[in-house]
Amino acid sequence: MMCAMSEAENPIPVGPVPDDPVPDDKDWTWVLDTTCPECGFVAGEVNPTDVAGMLRENTTRWFAQLSRPDVGVRPSPQTWSPLEYGCHVRDVHVLYLERLDMMLTQDGPSYPNWDQDETAKAKRYHEADPATVAVELQAASDALAARFEQVTAEKWSRTGYRCDGAEFTIATFAQYFIHDPVHHLHDVGERG
Repeated sequence: MMCAMSEAENPIPVGPVPDDPVPDDKDWTWVLDTTCPECGFVAGEVNPTDVAGMLRENTTRWFAQLSRPDVGVRPSPQTWSPLEYGCHVRDVHVLYLERLDMMLTQDGPSYPNWDQDETAKAKRYHEADPATVAVELQAASDALAARFEQVTAEKWSRTGYRCDGAEFTIATFAQYFIHDPVHHLHDVGERG
């Protein structure tokens, strides 16, 4: 677990609200069928029962990113900083826990839309404290990993629907989900 740092030890440049990132309007469901050309991850080959462990391992790698001296610096005006990506990953974990709970407790639920860019602006990702984000990311990761571990064999085929109609089983939902934090480690420059 990451130790908390004082503001003096880890200054975050805070200025005007940064430019909006280039909106990501891709339908990423194709990662279930092919290798991601950007990060090299093959989501469709992941055993869904391995996702909880993969999530925990991925989360520990985020601590190094959230401790970087340049954590709040964007590589370009319209590309998120490691801090902003860390906030996004935390919020994705929270969102996917809600959606997983829906799939486990409702028959064929439809998930409400989530606008990641609006969330980033509303929550002011660029002003977040990286130590706080690390603690929140750990908590969100632990909760989601624990919930994935509770999925029994007969539940992996339960379905849910994105607002655009894309259908997921809990198994494909888990595979689709794990690509996100893996991909964003690639986005912030981590290799390995």
